[in-house]
Parts: sequence; C-alpha cells; structure tokens
Amino acid sequence: MPNRYVLLSFDVEEYDMPLEYDIPISPQQQLTIGKEGLDIVLAMLGDAKAQVTLFTTAHFANHYKNTIQQAAVTHEIASHTYYHSHYKTEHLLESRLALQAITNTTVTGLRMPRLKQVPMADVLTAGYNYDASINPTWLPGRYNHLHLPRTHYIQHNMLRIPASVSSLIRFPMFWLSFKNLPFNLYYNMLLGALRKDGVVSLYFHPWEFANIQQYPTPKYTRSPCGVALQAKLLMLLTRLKQDGELITMQEYTTIIN
Repeated sequence: MPNRYVLLSFDVEEYDMPLEYDIPISPQQQLTIGKEGLDIVLAMLGDAKAQVTLFTTAHFANHYKNTIQQAAVTHEIASHTYYHSHYKTEHLLESRLALQAITNTTVTGLRMPRLKQVPMADVLTAGYNYDASINPTWLPGRYNHLHLPRTHYIQHNMLRIPASVSSLIRFPMFWLSFKNLPFNLYYNMLLGALRKDGVVSLYFHPWEFANIQQYPTPKYTRSPCGVALQAKLLMLLTRLKQDGELITMQEYTTIIN
C-alpha cells in the first residue's frame, strides 16, 4: 500500500458557539466545557495510540497549563490565536510565544478561529511555517473557496494545508459532516480522497465530545454529542489506523518539503 497520511486535528478552544446564537454562556463555562471535552479526547487518543495536532488558543492554554504541557509530550501543539472570539494581528505572535512558553516546544502551525482569512504576510511575520485555515469548498453564508487547491500549496511564501473535501464535488469532510452523516457514508468519502491524494486533513473540536445538549444551538451543531459522538470517534480512529498513518501536521510538512 502506498504511503497514506491522516492529519487529524482538534481546535482546542473556549466553547463560545452559543454566543453566535445569542445564547448566554459565561466565560468560565466556555472554558469548563472545552476542558471537559479535551480530557475525553486526550484519553481516547491515548487508548488508540493516535498522534494529532491540537490547535490551541493561548487563552485556553493559560487556564489549563498542566494539561497542555502533558498533551505536548505526545501531540503537536499549534496556535488557534489568542482568543476564539476576539482577534488582533498581534495575537498571531503573542499566541505562538505563549504556547511555546507553556509547552517548551516550537510552535510552527496556525489555524484561525472559524477559518478567518488573514494576510499570509502577517502569518509569516509572526514566525509560522504553515497555515491550516482553509476549507476549499463552498459553505453558504461563510466562505467560497472552490477555486483553491484541495491539497497543500504555497501562497505568498506560506505553506497552506487545506481541510479535506471529496475529490469530485468538494463535499467538506469537516466536523459538521462527521457529526451529521451516517458513518459509512462519511468514511467512504474520506477513503476515496485518501486513496486519490495520499493524505486527508480532518478537524474537530473537543467540546463536541462533551454533553452540550443544554445549549440550544442548531441541532446540526450539537447532536450527536457526548457519549454518542465518542463512539463515532472511536470507530473513526479504528478505521483510520487500518487505512493510513496518523501523523501531525508538522511531521507532514517535513515529508512534503
């Protein structure tokens, strides 16, 4: 079997999605739910002996330093900027330096919250080697990136690693697809891209794997969650290990360079 790589990543962040729908949630509760989900995910990854990339906000990492330090022993820690709901250009550098100080590792990757597009010149200046803030598909009301490459490319001297989409109609394989599609349908689409491209990049959020039913965001964003979604993730990890090699994004950059 030719080399096939799976870039599995999680956006480690405050659970602030309810605020997008005018649903009140305190700053502490946002952090608490994010931490609850992260603990669940890290335990599952440990049991599966799976290595991933954790795009982490510095705000979250500052509140849970010991957990992020321990996670960094096995997983790649990358930047999700400083806060999930507030951004300034200087947060690019500030978050990278804060995460490096907490983990005593070199932080080389970035994913912007909600895949916000920022100038690659700013990302380069802040010292990153790659950016994973692109989903090369059309998401109504959010973005239209159908014109961009489906696999890694260079833009303004920055390596960009897109989230994976199906090879024919560019159907996204991100967290909402995993949550809402039947597992076999989702996995067959994923496997088709993996066989064609030799790599897939998938991303989720730890808070999805906590119980978030009490927050009435749209059903497609919160259900399934908790134990039901954990079971689905376990199936995914089991299948992925059979069909590809799980590596971090930083490892992937060394393979393609």
